[in-house]
Amino acid sequence: MIKTTEDFKPLVPGKVGMYVCGVTSYDLSHIGHARAAVVFDVLFRYLQHLGYEVTYVRNFTDIDDKIIHKANELGEDPLSLSNRFCEEYLIDMDSLQCLLPTHQPRVTDHMEQIKDMITQLKRMALFFVGRSSTMALHMLLKEMCSLLSTNSQIMVNCLGRNWKILELGERVAVDTRKRNPADFALWKAAKPGEPSWESPWGPGRPGWHIECSAMSAHYLTFKFDIHGGGSDLAFPHHENEITQSVLLHAKKAM
Repeated sequence: MIKTTEDFKPLVPGKVGMYVCGVTSYDLSHIGHARAAVVFDVLFRYLQHLGYEVTYVRNFTDIDDKIIHKANELGEDPLSLSNRFCEEYLIDMDSLQCLLPTHQPRVTDHMEQIKDMITQLKRMALFFVGRSSTMALHMLLKEMCSLLSTNSQIMVNCLGRNWKILELGERVAVDTRKRNPADFALWKAAKPGEPSWESPWGPGRPGWHIECSAMSAHYLTFKFDIHGGGSDLAFPHHENEITQSVLLHAKKAM
């Protein structure tokens, strides 16, 4: 993220915590998924070879707009479809002879942790409720800037390519409910015919970024050594994860 090289020193001597953002299970795996899996499998093996006790967490995003869209196309239940492609992914990983991670959490199994994290953000008054009762984190840009890498600070200042990514919607479509293009959803209000879960803010499902913040904190706490995934996730996904997690960790440390 900051494009520098430094010696690796784990937070706890002899132990390594590694969280890798996994696939969104709406289709079969492609070569990019395979590359990411092999890269972190090699790292996992190497760290173990060096004698570290490694806790390797790689998640499945098993509820998402893409999953719902694909399920509607096929006339299939979204959760059944995502489960099917999770299993297909595991078959592919076995074919590549990748070791199983220590934990492979799925979003739908961690709704309580996700809702708890949103509740903590609510206490910090860091989100607003958009139209249709969609929860969206609303960061003050000056505060947000101090948590982001140099590249994304440029985004916040509207000078770089990253800002245009949000406006054009490479992964995240433009949402007119936002007060600022940098805002991101924490909880999406339920829509007819879509899977939803009860919450203090009404039925719905989590936004993209809060899922990984909650699962990484659950298995590794807020501070861990390695955060990985596909290069396309560095911005905005990993940056937004960092923003949430750093703020909440700082609050717990106070």
